Amino acid sequence: MTDQLLTHIDEKGDVRMVDVSAKPDTERVAVAEGFIAMNPATLTLIVDGKAAKGDVLACARVAGVMSAKRTSDLIPMCHPLNITKAKVECTPVFEGEREDGRVGIHVLTTCGVTGKTGIEMEALTAASVACLTVYDMCKAVDRGMEITDVRLLRKDGGKTGLWVRA
Repeated sequence: MTDQLLTHIDEKGDVRMVDVSAKPDTERVAVAEGFIAMNPATLTLIVDGKAAKGDVLACARVAGVMSAKRTSDLIPMCHPLNITKAKVECTPVFEGEREDGRVGIHVLTTCGVTGKTGIEMEALTAASVACLTVYDMCKAVDRGMEITDVRLLRKDGGKTGLWVRA
């Protein structure tokens, strides 16, 4: 644990949006991931394009991008950002490709901005919503899907510079 104070808490203990007005604009990028595990038959439906609701992966990619742009509407203390980049990749993971043997969809998101505050929450939101979209589109055939491993992989920019998950 660090000795840093939580920036969203003021001296009285009340939550607040951090004032970033004095900070310089810098280029910022964040990369996040998520995984939605499912039955092999569900993955086959998705990959073969036979899901009843349509192209699951295309819809998940679009939903991820849309959610990155709306993160400040969902997370109360997030600043609205003029996002300059949002990319969502959805990769099928088949039997034998993961150490734990699970199959599903691996989601990788990259978000960028030139601004006064970070873009980590946007990348994490995009990964989460892309996974949720896969769930929504396939829940009729597999209610046991499980969303896991939503986490930040990398962030760069701002005062703290580069951070990479070990």
